[in-house]
Amino acid sequence: MKKLLLPTSIVGSLPKPAWLAPPEKLWSPWKLEGDQLFEGKQDALRISLQEQQLAGVDIISDGEQTRQHFVTTFIEHLSGVDFENRKIVKIRDRYDASVPVVVGEVARQKSVFVDDAKFLRKQTNKPIKWALPGPMTMVDTLYDDHYKSREKLAWEFAKALNEEARELQDAGVDIIQFDEPAFNVFFNEVNDWGMAVLERAIEGLKCETAIHICYGYGIKANNDWKKTLGSEWRQYEEIFPKIQNSKIDIVSLECHNSRVPFDLMELVRGKKVMVGAIDVATNTIETPEEVASTLRKALEFVNIENLYPSTNCGMAPLSRNVARGKLSALSAGAEIIRQELAV
Repeated sequence: MKKLLLPTSIVGSLPKPAWLAPPEKLWSPWKLEGDQLFEGKQDALRISLQEQQLAGVDIISDGEQTRQHFVTTFIEHLSGVDFENRKIVKIRDRYDASVPVVVGEVARQKSVFVDDAKFLRKQTNKPIKWALPGPMTMVDTLYDDHYKSREKLAWEFAKALNEEARELQDAGVDIIQFDEPAFNVFFNEVNDWGMAVLERAIEGLKCETAIHICYGYGIKANNDWKKTLGSEWRQYEEIFPKIQNSKIDIVSLECHNSRVPFDLMELVRGKKVMVGAIDVATNTIETPEEVASTLRKALEFVNIENLYPSTNCGMAPLSRNVARGKLSALSAGAEIIRQELAV
């Protein structure tokens, strides 16, 4: 069977149905409880799958329908973390948030997303990708009152993530993606220990692995931060050399409507690259030609067999109609390039 070139995928979340959680917000509380919540999450997974398939998305994700937040839902299932007595910390050096507190040894007690992944695997024959929070981003999304060391805590998180990733792989997940927006902020830590810790999280995996590094959801704190970054966003330049020398298979980056110079992709030449061709910080739906234009520029620095068109980040804060339109534009834009190149 001929390999599909330019396989499309989403990076993280899709909006949840309004009957499951209040729409267009992060950390949105569940509207259901008990068995109804369990069934509601599975129904939302079915809808997420259908909407991706109808839009022509090639690599299916769960759209994070069964979790409230891309980081804290995993942390909720670990021992040693107190969610009741929270503290205020500055996340990503950008905005204050009320976060849980590490009060003891952290360890994974049981699987977190494995049953959800098994359920999604049964629903589709397409490749599926599952996102997990990266260890450094987990460290940056809570208050540590036990280890007193970001690095020590990150190594413990990496161990727990590796356990989860191995079970997700066994459940039929084809690509495991680690979300590390903190890599775009704490460059010294990335180079000192962050990349090594991430390598611990992927240890022993035979499925493909990806790292996603973006400039965040389209929320005010992130948008305000972007305004301070100048005419060129060169953060990737600080960390791509380390990633290039790692065992990570795929690098996911923000591109469309950003000020990231396309030539920075040259720093990860040879890796597969998920190029963000959809801006999640606007309600404006891209045209297929706009998507195609982004992909054309990326193809100057990424071999076509390594280019994976995707979204810049998650779309949880957007309306479902806007998200649907953006998914369709992503697929249509990729098809324009396939037709142009007759592949």
